[in-house]
Order: sequence, then C-alpha cells, then structure tokens
Amino acid sequence: MESELLINIPEVLLTCSGRRMPLLGMGTSTSPLVGSDEIKAAILQAIELGYRHFDTATLYLTEEPLGQAIEEAISRGLVKSREELFITSKLWCSDAHSDLVLPALQKSLHALQLEYIDLYLIHWPMSSRPGIYEFPIKKEDLLPMDFKGVWAAMEECKKLGLTKSIGVCNFSCKKLSDILAIAEIPPAINQVEINPIWQQKKQMEFCKANGIILTAYAPLGGSFNRVMENEVLKEIANAKGKSVAQICLRWAYEQGVCVLVKSFNRERMKENLDIFNWTLTEEESKRITEIPQRRGSSGEDYISDTGPFKTLEELWDGEI
Repeated sequence: MESELLINIPEVLLTCSGRRMPLLGMGTSTSPLVGSDEIKAAILQAIELGYRHFDTATLYLTEEPLGQAIEEAISRGLVKSREELFITSKLWCSDAHSDLVLPALQKSLHALQLEYIDLYLIHWPMSSRPGIYEFPIKKEDLLPMDFKGVWAAMEECKKLGLTKSIGVCNFSCKKLSDILAIAEIPPAINQVEINPIWQQKKQMEFCKANGIILTAYAPLGGSFNRVMENEVLKEIANAKGKSVAQICLRWAYEQGVCVLVKSFNRERMKENLDIFNWTLTEEESKRITEIPQRRGSSGEDYISDTGPFKTLEELWDGEI
C-alpha cells in the first residue's frame, strides 16, 4: 500500500507553542481560481503521499475545501487525527484592524470546520478598508496598520487557543524589528518569497538571530519562469539527475527554510517530496549563492500615493 512508502518530512520546533512544523508544506492559492472539488481532491492526494502541512488564507477562498479534505482524510483513516496536520491561515488586509482580527480568525475556523489552527499570519504589513476582500486592493483603500493593536489582537487569538502560533508574511527586517519591540509573544514565522534568484540573505541572518523561522513562498519563482530557466540550476539538476524544482527545494531546505510547494499534479507532488535523502555539494551551493538576485513578487500592488507605502523602497525598507 502506498501509505507504507510515506516520506517522513523533517520538522522544526516553534518556540512559542512547542508545536512542530513540517519543513515542507502545500500551498493552496490558485490563480486563476479552480473549483473547490479540485482543491479538495488535490489535498487528499497530498495527504495520501505524506504531506501534513497545508497553507491557506481568507483571500485564497480555499479554507472550505481544505476543511472538507481534512474531515474526509480523518474519516478515511489517512490520518489518525487532526493533531497530525499543521494548518496555516492568514489575516487579510481588510481584517487587519485590532477589533476585526478575532472575528476574522473565527470565520476562518468556521470555514475550515476546525477548533484551532496551528499558525495564523498577518498577510501583508498594511491594512485596507474593512469588509472588502479583493486583490488587487483599490489604491484608495490601502491604509496604514496599527501594528501595536493588531499584534495584541493576534496574541489574544493565541492566548484563547484558537491558533497555536502567530506570525507575519512579507515583513522586512525593519518591520519585524518594530513587531519584536512591542510583542509580548514574538512572531514564530515570517513567510516571504525565497528562491535561488531571491535568496533573502539579510532576512535569513535577521530571523536566525531572533529565533524566527522563515517560510518560503514561490520557492520555484511563482509565475516568473526565471528560476526554472536558470542555466546554473539546469546544469546542477542535470549533473545530479534531479529536476530544477528539486534543486530549488533542496537548496531552500538546506538554508533551514520551510518551503511551500504548489502543485496539484500527483507526480510532481511526489517529486517535490523527494528532496530529503540527498544533498547539494559545497561547490553546487556556492554556484547557487552566486546567481544574480532579483525579487519576483515586487509588491507593486501595495504601493499608493495615498497609502502607507508610496514606494517599493518604503514597503521593503531597502530590501529590494
């Protein structure tokens, strides 16, 4: 039976909760949107193959099918209990107001049919006009975030047991510092774009020094093919008899980063799991380190003359 071939995914301990997070997870955002039945089927397939960490968000509209897949996985005995799974969701900008954080998480829990999630993240370091769930956000709807009030509300969600850990996404080192300065409970995670073409060395150093785990989205470059078409990565992949995707994922894993992969194709799901029983040589790692750097997800959609960040420089605090 396939379940006997399950790959055990290495885990990392999250300091503030004692929860262990699998270092490879499955993202569920799709563009364009796909039907919820397709999402549910893909998640069930992923659980069969050994995935235990799933990443969703209010904005993705995938909380409901993920919840249905979890329920079915338990009833079919694919997992013994909810405790075997690590579930992350995110607070959208329009709910990033101190009085809306708790209701937003409760709404997510209702959609997921869960009593708690393992990790709740602030999706972007800004707020937007309440009640509107859309992307891109209208420029006139972008608002500065009350970091202190919103983070206190995130901490309250953890104290209530509705989420085991809390964290952020797309925060620069400076914005992380601002949170650390006011936090009673520090962020466990910063989820950012990381891949061989955007290696985030400054983030890696900062987060390591502050006990924050980095989670990589777009580890294969997302919709930007620059990663998959990179000649250095292709050469390393050919020499090792691996795919470029596997080289990217292994590289991130060797940096101590948690990686979110996104494929609904069974063979690719299996391939993405096959990164733990081999290593990159020192020479291969060095070659990857020397790849010219360029951010893929610029954050242009969050820049506005009337909003909290008028330039990309302000949004990323120079990390561009």
